[in-house]
Order: sequence, then C-alpha cells, then structure tokens
Amino acid sequence: MKFAILIIGAYLLGSIPFGLIIAKAHGKDLRSIGSGNIGATNVSRALGKKWAWFCFFLDVLKGLAPVLTAVYILSSSSVVARLLCPLAVGCAAVLGHIFPAYIKFKGGKGVATSFGVALGFWPYYTICAAAAIVVWLTVLLIWRYVSLASIAASIAFPLALVAAIALIPHWTVSSLWPLLIAAVAVPTMVILRHRQNIKRLIAGTESKVFTK
Repeated sequence: MKFAILIIGAYLLGSIPFGLIIAKAHGKDLRSIGSGNIGATNVSRALGKKWAWFCFFLDVLKGLAPVLTAVYILSSSSVVARLLCPLAVGCAAVLGHIFPAYIKFKGGKGVATSFGVALGFWPYYTICAAAAIVVWLTVLLIWRYVSLASIAASIAFPLALVAAIALIPHWTVSSLWPLLIAAVAVPTMVILRHRQNIKRLIAGTESKVFTK
C-alpha cells in the first residue's frame, strides 16, 4: 500500500506543469511561445533567466522529493525494496513530467526531473549525475545548444554508471542491474522526446543560447 501511494503521488507531483503555471501567472501561454515546450528553456525565452532557473529548480524538486521520501519511508525494508521502490517512484515522477495527467499527457522532456531523481539516489546515480552535468555544461558552452547538451548528458549518464561499476570494487552488475536498466531506459526516453530538436539541429535551425 505504501508503495502504491508513493508511485501515484510521484506521478501526480511530476505532472504539475510548473513552467506553464509560471508563464500563466505572467499572462503568457508557454505552449504558444518558442518551441511550445513547458520546460525551463522555453520559460527563459518567454520570461527570462530568473524565472527559467526557478522553473528548473521546481522541476528538479519533482524528481528529488519523491525519491527521498521513498528512501526515508522504506529505510527499514529489504535491500531489494530499498533499491527498486525508490527507483520505480523516481520513474513515475519522470513519466508524470513527460505525460502529465493535468494537461492531456503533453508535457516536457524530463531532463530536469530526471536530474532530480538522480540526485536522490546517493551514491549510485548522484555520481553519474555529476558526470552528466559536466558533459552538459561543456557541450552547452562550446556549441550553445541546450537540446544538444541535454542529449549528450543523457548519453553520458548510463556510460558513467557502467564506468563506475567497472571501477568501484563493491559495485557489481548483479546487485545494481535495476539501476543500470533504468539508467538506459530513462535517458533513451529523454532523447526520444528531443526528436524535433534533433531534426532542427541537423537542419541548422535550432535556437542557441548566450546570443543576442
């Protein structure tokens, strides 16, 4: 019962379209601006960097809070439950962001919420998230495409986990295989959500940041 409540709660929390709410509070419909996406990047186009960072923080929190709650509630459970349940809760939050029930299942790309989930999974995903954010910043500063940076970070995340399993003695595939599967599945879903961005990158029409 606890697990079911956590899953449902994580999905409903993940479904809250903070970007859309922030834009509406300023009299704007985010879905008719820029890319039409409800994430922080489009909030930046509509309202500027301050509100974009605020949206990013809230979207990260949608992934972080459910995972930390699940870890706390299930702290006395078995090792398998302490690993699988928070992972399922985190995935539910990401699915909520991508397919939100409140706005006809048409949500964002899930990058910030996935990052929040990763931060909550100390140390396994947290280390990988640190590596992914370095890749994200590097690609963003060199090429100035948020979408390309997000795609690169999504690819780097599972590779970082594979490298960590290979290098850290007590990290094994047999014990961490659920995390490995999710580390591939969720970034793949995030990349698929960037299909239109990939087309614009190939066509050379994708918008850059840090430009007038």
